[in-house]
Amino acid sequence: MAAAEATVAATTLLSPGHKRSGKANGKVNGVKVTTTNKTGGHPADGGISRGKASFMKWTLDDVVYVAKYHRIPCFFAAGLLFFIYVEYTLRMVPDSSPPYDLGFIVTRSFHRALASWPELNSILAALNTVFVGMQSVYIIGTWLVEGRPRATISALFMFTCRGILGYSTQLPLPQEFVGSGMDFPVGNVSFFLFFSGHVAGSVIASLDMRRMQRWELAWLFDTLNVLQAVRLLGTRGHYTIDLAVGVGAGILFDSLAGKYIESRKKPALA
Repeated sequence: MAAAEATVAATTLLSPGHKRSGKANGKVNGVKVTTTNKTGGHPADGGISRGKASFMKWTLDDVVYVAKYHRIPCFFAAGLLFFIYVEYTLRMVPDSSPPYDLGFIVTRSFHRALASWPELNSILAALNTVFVGMQSVYIIGTWLVEGRPRATISALFMFTCRGILGYSTQLPLPQEFVGSGMDFPVGNVSFFLFFSGHVAGSVIASLDMRRMQRWELAWLFDTLNVLQAVRLLGTRGHYTIDLAVGVGAGILFDSLAGKYIESRKKPALA
C-alpha cells in the first residue's frame, strides 16, 4: 500500500505568534509528516522559542488573534476573573443555616407540588426506578451478552469511588427531603449524597451507546437523565453539586476503564 501523506500543525493553544513559523519534515511509520512550528522555536525543542518569554513578543494583532480564534479559553478566562470576585465578596453560609443550593431554588415550585401530592411523587419515583433498571440491564448486558466489558468496569470503578467519597464526607440530608417507598434503593433507606450514582450510571451507559453508534438510544438516556436530575432536585434527594459531579464521574471512569482495557491488551499482544 502506498504511503499516505499527512500534514500536522503543532502550535501552542494560546501562543499567538502565528506569523512566525518553521518547518521540519520526517516520516513516522512510513507516513510523511510535515510539522509546522508556529512559535518560532526549533522543532527539536517542541516549538518552544528561546530568549524572551512568549507574551513579551505579543503585538496588538496577536491579542486580537487570540480573542478571535481562541474564544472558548477567553470565555473561561473571563469566568475565572468573575468567580474570583464572587468568591471573595460573598457571605459564607452560617453553620446554623442549611446549605445554599441554586438547584433547590430553581425547583422550589416543583418541590412544593411533590410534597403536597404524594401520589405524584410515588409515580415519578417508580418511573425513575425503572430508568435505573434500564441503566443496569444495559451496562451489565454489554459485558454478559456482547462481550464488551468497558461499561461494566466503568460502573465498578465509579460505584467503588462513590462509596469511598460518600463515606469520607457524609453530607446532611436536606431538611425538605421528600422520600418515597417506590424509589431506588427501594424504601426510605440511608444513601450517600455525594455523588449521584443515578446520574453517573446513565452517563456511562450513554457514552457506550455513542461508541456503538446507537444515537437514538443515547439521546433517550440523556433526556431521561436530565428529567431524573430535575426530579432529584425537586425531592431534595441530591444537591446540585452531587448531580454535576455525577456527570463528570461518569465521563472520568469511562475514560479510565478504556485505558485499563488498552493496558490489558498490550501484555496479551506481547
